Amino acid sequence: MLHDYWMYRGDDDFIRDKLNGARDILKFFSGYQGSDGSLKNTPYWTFVDWANGKDWSVGSPPKGADGGSAILDLQLLWAYQWAGEMEGRLGLPYFAGLYHQKAEQLKQVIRRKYWSASRRLFADTEEKTLFSQHANSLAILTGLVASADLAKAGQRLLTDSTLTQCSIYFKYYLHQALTKAGLGDGYMDWLGIWRKDMAMGLTTWAEDSNVEYTRSDCHAWSSSPNIEFFRTVLGIDSDAPGFKKIKIEPHLGKLTNAAGEIPHPRGKVGVRYRLDQGKWRISISLPAGTTGRLVWKGKDYELKAGDQLVAL
Repeated sequence: MLHDYWMYRGDDDFIRDKLNGARDILKFFSGYQGSDGSLKNTPYWTFVDWANGKDWSVGSPPKGADGGSAILDLQLLWAYQWAGEMEGRLGLPYFAGLYHQKAEQLKQVIRRKYWSASRRLFADTEEKTLFSQHANSLAILTGLVASADLAKAGQRLLTDSTLTQCSIYFKYYLHQALTKAGLGDGYMDWLGIWRKDMAMGLTTWAEDSNVEYTRSDCHAWSSSPNIEFFRTVLGIDSDAPGFKKIKIEPHLGKLTNAAGEIPHPRGKVGVRYRLDQGKWRISISLPAGTTGRLVWKGKDYELKAGDQLVAL
């Protein structure tokens, strides 16, 4: 949450004030890391998702005989990566170095403990008998999957029905991973559970995929399309802390006419895409004091503040 706020809003003084709290959280978890960096027997309710896979218990992922969990190790890795970025820009060099070191150690142990060469997937535990969309989504998002392997890894996430499936909540991370794997043009096809909610007459999103027995019919954690229509489909995202740089990388799929705008610390970012006689007419508006780039079919096009038209 702190890293998101830093990227989309800035407010450096607020972030600096909260870094001590982030350090305390990471110090707590470091107490459960073994000498190799892997977490062991993490206490309390280690909730990850309302998944229905084998050995998942009340939302907590499977743990191996050694008390370890790939998903928990991957979450900690991501936390070290985020904290290291913020410490490097706003905090103390000591913590930036420490978190970088711990992240690199975790990368090595996760590859060693959980990678299955036969399945070409990361397992949930060291025994390599259980596999999930969760672990492999996080592996993509934390940079453990090489660029050359991203597309195939994403396809496995989409098509391998033996993987423990994400519920509506964790699809937030699954969809980010699929987009990073180059499959973002399929986003509008991934919304089956939301369409199911609508077909049942719900006007807010339910907490769990199993909507017949869900606990809450109005749950914010199920509302990821609220951002992904803008971030994934329209492609508007922060490209630097404080949203000072803006990346526009749309994933329109079958859409031929789409538009929208989002708030920005300096105003609004607006885009419009229209396919006209085989050419895309793209209108982009960036706030004053910002710069940006349009990413279109693997090529970057420089953007400036103000209104601009691009034909491709």
